[in-house]
Amino acid sequence: MAGNAGASPVSTGGMPQTRGGLGRIVLASLIGTTIEFYDFYIYGTAAALVIGKTFFPASDPGAQTLNAFLTFGIAFIARPIGSILFGHFGDRIGRKSTLVASMLVMGLSTTLIGALPTYEGAGVLAPILLCLLRFGQGIGLGGEWGGAALLATENAPKGKRSWFGMFPQLGPPIGFFLANGLFLLLLLFLSPDAFKAWGWRIPFLLSAALVAIGLYLRISISETPEFKAAMARNERVEVPLLEVLREHWLPLIQGSFSIVVCYALFYISTVFALGYGVATLHIPSTDFLGLLCIAVVFMAIATPISASLSDRFGARPVLLVSSALAALSGFALPVLLGSGNIFAILVYLVISLGVMGLTFAPLGALLPALFPTRVRYTGASSAYNLGGILGASLAPYLAKVLQDFGGLSYVGYYITTAAALSFLAVLSMRRSEGV
Repeated sequence: MAGNAGASPVSTGGMPQTRGGLGRIVLASLIGTTIEFYDFYIYGTAAALVIGKTFFPASDPGAQTLNAFLTFGIAFIARPIGSILFGHFGDRIGRKSTLVASMLVMGLSTTLIGALPTYEGAGVLAPILLCLLRFGQGIGLGGEWGGAALLATENAPKGKRSWFGMFPQLGPPIGFFLANGLFLLLLLFLSPDAFKAWGWRIPFLLSAALVAIGLYLRISISETPEFKAAMARNERVEVPLLEVLREHWLPLIQGSFSIVVCYALFYISTVFALGYGVATLHIPSTDFLGLLCIAVVFMAIATPISASLSDRFGARPVLLVSSALAALSGFALPVLLGSGNIFAILVYLVISLGVMGLTFAPLGALLPALFPTRVRYTGASSAYNLGGILGASLAPYLAKVLQDFGGLSYVGYYITTAAALSFLAVLSMRRSEGV
């Protein structure tokens, strides 16, 4: 891998030495990312449906929507900070304890959002507190993915890195399904006034129970054997971020751009599309959430298929093909989403999220492989979350601006451009083991 001299293989090539064995390791990585992304996604859904109306003045409905999408983006700015913070401790004291801490930060921030006062009740203090807690969500999630990916891949048997790295990647579609499914049920069984007044808070408050389950699983596992081996060789780095920036800057850039297309696809197909479908096409929010719940199943199906192909052919060729497919999906967006036809919209969502699954799965193995064990948590997490800033932090906001400026075609060009950037980033990587 370019710029990655001295990187050790991700896998030890043997069975993991953990109390619960492979099953518990896989479950801990899967459930952890499921809960963390559930927390993250309920905010995206709420931003499209109710955040603007609840936390910002009602004088300008258009400004309410844009402000809600801007608060959505705050967490992506915080995520690299979380990756640096948790990556530092993950590389110095271990993966396990750091993952427990990241889940606590995320869970507390999410639960408190559900208890916030509204703009009507607290004035300008309400959006300020909302932004602070959204920042906390970003900090927590910034430390989550890298640790979960390492938990899986550093315990993977030889030749199964992509397959094991897939399980943290399954967390996002499952978390998304749970988040949107819960909002769908609330919208079906509550009146609009009840949903706006208190119903939207339920998914946030339920996070506390889900986090308790995740913490139990993570506390019950042991440290990864590869991290133990690195510490036994006295490879602990004083400041992991400095080594990443000094010696592994090229893989950091390549990794960051490689994931841009995933974020652009996902958040335009979900947060922006939901807002557009409800506000512009006047599709009932329950109907559109139902479409998203169907479409995300195809993302979950595509994920193991892509992981299996990556173990067979390498992550790099699979990512090149999937990025090319993503570029083509950008041209389908204005035709299918803009049609106003429910079936055509479903077809677009299935295509978009299915391709997102194809691009997402191999990254669970590829990003950790870019960095040596001693700085792997910091490097992989930073690349993943910097890619989030580039691809997703302003994606719903920019998509709305582009739609207003030139129509849905310009939103499609956004996706195609993001896909081209990821394609070039992956193409620039030198072929190495598993990549």
